[in-house]
Amino acid sequence: MPTRRAPQPEDRGKAAEQTRERILDAAVAEFGAKGYAGARTAGIAARAGVNQQLISYYFGGKQGLLEELRRRWQRVESSIAAPDASFDESIGAYLDATLDRPDWARLAVWQALGDCPFTDAEEGERHAEAQRSRLAASVEKMRLRQQAGEVTDAIEPEFALLVAYAVIFAPIAMPQFVRDILGDDPLAPETRQRLHRQLTRLLGGAEE
Repeated sequence: MPTRRAPQPEDRGKAAEQTRERILDAAVAEFGAKGYAGARTAGIAARAGVNQQLISYYFGGKQGLLEELRRRWQRVESSIAAPDASFDESIGAYLDATLDRPDWARLAVWQALGDCPFTDAEEGERHAEAQRSRLAASVEKMRLRQQAGEVTDAIEPEFALLVAYAVIFAPIAMPQFVRDILGDDPLAPETRQRLHRQLTRLLGGAEE
């Protein structure tokens, strides 16, 4: 019989990292489906196929999971579209980021509804201030696109940004409406292409 090799430290480290990633993937799915208030660590553990105690061991509990997911989404969000991307390219990038990760997008919707609490009021205010700053920068970028003729100036830049967010998140926030209105699967590639095409036509500047 071959001698069984004892696990090496690097093997244990890799196994631990894989377990952490399984838990995080399960947490995104559970939070996305039920919101933070409705999610249970038992449900997350069952999705991940791990002992429930490992959630506390690796993340300190449900709140720790949420905080790690927030950090990860912030990194993703900061790199969705290149700084010099055109309006059309930006719309495509945000549609891909949202609809390729429906569980993450649902978590963002829950957070927008106030369901994802922070550990304390001060941390929550820091997050809110950072979000206001990001959105203000997005409004300013929309205004510059209008001045360049890339986006219509028939509406306020704030409203143009709001319309873009509403359409991009519609398949996640209102899937049944999208299905009934457009007559197709909200997450189907054809629906994504249609939303992209119509949104750029709606908000795009005058054609040459």
